[in-house]
Amino acid sequence: MNEARAVTTLCYFVAGTDTGVGKTRVTTALLAAARNQGMTVAGMKPVAAGAEWRDGHLISEDAVFIGVASGQSSPYEEINPYCLLEPVSPHIAAKSANIVLDITLITEIAAKLKIGRDLLLIEGAGGWYAPISDQASMADVAVALACPVVVVVGLKLGCLNHARLTVEAIHRSGCAFAGWIGNEIDPHFAALAENLATLERLIGTQPIAILPYAAESFTDARQMRNAIPRLLASRSNQNA
Repeated sequence: MNEARAVTTLCYFVAGTDTGVGKTRVTTALLAAARNQGMTVAGMKPVAAGAEWRDGHLISEDAVFIGVASGQSSPYEEINPYCLLEPVSPHIAAKSANIVLDITLITEIAAKLKIGRDLLLIEGAGGWYAPISDQASMADVAVALACPVVVVVGLKLGCLNHARLTVEAIHRSGCAFAGWIGNEIDPHFAALAENLATLERLIGTQPIAILPYAAESFTDARQMRNAIPRLLASRSNQNA
């Protein structure tokens, strides 16, 4: 008798301290690491601004990377419900395309992607408060999804301020903070060790992982091999 496997799906929203800090790199690395540990996974990038036409369809490279890393067979429109052509703030790109971004649709698709999977990662766009309309931001998407939030900190000058503001905003929103991952995006970032120690003190937790600068993508999953157990531990701590 074929019965659906009972699965309690772990779901995380991957936010960034800014645009260009490596949210997609972290999301795909976590997905690949989880798959390597035998988990059934899915990824989603609800809103992508900056795309290209392929065979008559707008496609986000970030969403493609997520689909490849997860190995999921979902239609592209479920991995990336809102694909916007212009590489500008989502609310500007959406207005230019005469598209209204519906948060309810995003949550409905996320609920569908959870079915039968152990892990779902949902990657935000831009920073925590990146606007998606004149009234709403990515923060509203995260609140509606009600997933714990993993923050990607782009390790560069200014990251201390950006990280602290982002984490404080997450706490104010009522979302659970699952932890942070550092991504080395500046090869000339001075005093890296000192900045990491300061981030730990300001945020109040050790990093889930640190990704080194310019690592090959196939090594990222190995760098993240301990991140999945740490995420599970953070969930246990939140439920304690």
